[in-house]
Amino acid sequence: MNAPAPKRALIVVDVQNEYVTGDLRIQYPPVAESLAQIGRAMDTAVAAEMPIVVVQHTAPAGAPIFDRGTAGWQLHHSVAERHYDLALEKTVPSVFAENDLESWLRERGVDTIAVVGYLTHHCNNALITHAHHAGFATEHLSDATGTVPLTNAAGQATAAEIHRVLNVVMHSQFAAVSTTDQWIDRVGNATATPIGNLFDSYNSSFASAAPR
Repeated sequence: MNAPAPKRALIVVDVQNEYVTGDLRIQYPPVAESLAQIGRAMDTAVAAEMPIVVVQHTAPAGAPIFDRGTAGWQLHHSVAERHYDLALEKTVPSVFAENDLESWLRERGVDTIAVVGYLTHHCNNALITHAHHAGFATEHLSDATGTVPLTNAAGQATAAEIHRVLNVVMHSQFAAVSTTDQWIDRVGNATATPIGNLFDSYNSSFASAAPR
């Protein structure tokens, strides 16, 4: 017996100028590449009559980044000029925390959330964790997302390291990770993106390291 087709919504997270030309520029994957894939995901969603939610992060007036009304706060034109069904603002990482997004999705029969945008480890991760706990299946498009390097008292990590590790962690339970091409194929075939689990991911780490 075939599994029922997922009822998807696409959530486009914080694709704002701050990440492209502003003071918090995406370093990995290259931002031009992820923007192109975000556009493809949005176009696919429109063609599939999939609900699209565009999210915009807002900081207090005078903040160094995402100050509402500044050029950096504005949506990047590649998203702003495309069709979407709902626009939401947030001041915390998870868009679910300050908006009645869950009810909006439930009213439309959505059971699967596909996530594109920024940042992989921050707002995407928070949204995905929130959605997972609310009972939604989640998908993260690895080449339609991206992040920045970090250095603080806990240590240092490159953007590529953060992006890779967070996607591995997500795929172990929280979100099915795929490329945009793979996701478009799944949308066209009305099938779910396969997801891993913690136990298999753990065991596979030893299998891959075993001597031949």
